[in-house]
Amino acid sequence: MLPRGLLSLVLIGLVPSSLAVELYRYINDEGSTVIDYQVPPEHVKKGYEVLNDKGVVIRVVPRELTEEEQKEADARARLEAQAQAEQRRLQEWDESLMLRYSTIEDIEAAQERALMNLRIRVSILKSNKHSLKQQVENYQAQAAELERMGRPVDVQRLQAIEDLQAEMAATDRAIADREVEIDGVNAAFESDIARFNILLEMVEFRRTMMAQQRAAQQEEKRHDPRR
Repeated sequence: MLPRGLLSLVLIGLVPSSLAVELYRYINDEGSTVIDYQVPPEHVKKGYEVLNDKGVVIRVVPRELTEEEQKEADARARLEAQAQAEQRRLQEWDESLMLRYSTIEDIEAAQERALMNLRIRVSILKSNKHSLKQQVENYQAQAAELERMGRPVDVQRLQAIEDLQAEMAATDRAIADREVEIDGVNAAFESDIARFNILLEMVEFRRTMMAQQRAAQQEEKRHDPRR
C-alpha cells in the first residue's frame, strides 16, 4: 500500500484541471508529512503548506507564535518602525538643508537674521515694560501725595495702577516666551550646522573614494597593455 502522502500526490494527477483543488501539507503528531484536502483543526496552529494541482507550494502558513515569541516579534517590529521613521526624518532634513543652503555661512546668516528679529521683539517688549513701569510710578507718586495731603486716593487712580501692573506682568511673560523661543531657534540652527557639516564630510569622503578609484583604474591601465 502506498503511503498516504504519496497516494495524495498520485491522485493529484488524476484530478481533471477543471476540478483541481488546493491540497495541504502538514506534519502530524508522529512527525510524518501528510498531504490532504484539509488540515485537522489541532494541526492548524503548527503551520502548513498549500499546494496547487501540480504539487507545487503556492503558500506557506507559518505556525502560530508563542506568547513570548509574539512579544519579541512585536518588539522587533517597533524597533524597525522607529529606525525607518528616523531614516525618513534624516532624509527629509538633509533634503531641506541642501535645498536651502549651500555653505555653513548661509546657515549662520539665516540664524543671525532669525535671532535678530526675535531680539528686536524682546527689545520692544522691554521698552514697553519700562514705559508701563514709569506710568505706575507716576500714579503711585500721585497716590502718595494725596495721602500726605490727607485726601483719599480715587478709585480710578487705583484701578489704573492695577491695570498697568497686570499689563507689566503680561509683558514679562511675553519677554520670557520670546527668550525661550530664542533658545529654541538658536538650538535648531546649531543642529542644522552640525548636520550640514556631516553632509559636507560625506560628500568629501565620496569625492576622495571616487578619486582613489579613478587613480587605481588608471594605474591598472598603465600596467596592462591590453586595456
